Amino acid sequence: MLFGLLVSTAHAQTATGTQPSAFEMFVPFIFIFVIFYFLIIRPQAKRQKDHQKFLSEVKRGDEVITSSGILGRVEGITDQFVTLEIADGVKVKMLRSQIATSQKAATAEEKK
Repeated sequence: MLFGLLVSTAHAQTATGTQPSAFEMFVPFIFIFVIFYFLIIRPQAKRQKDHQKFLSEVKRGDEVITSSGILGRVEGITDQFVTLEIADGVKVKMLRSQIATSQKAATAEEKK
């Protein structure tokens, strides 16, 4: 008797419930995407844009730090490559994209 009452009650609850619309089902996914966009995608794109601008403004004589941690002064520069003098008479040719930051910016961040 009790089992029959529970089954009929459960059946009545599912029969009266309505299915959410397709839009209502995708609202959480849209919300998550918006959060990812503002917290991850947008700041990363801004950093990448700033880095590209920095690389285009690098000139001969600038002291820079590479992504591998080498500190050097720019002696020569082309579209793709940079020649860095890392010690007296020691020059290294590397990809321009491997320059991480200028020494001035790195020391300014250290002082903060």
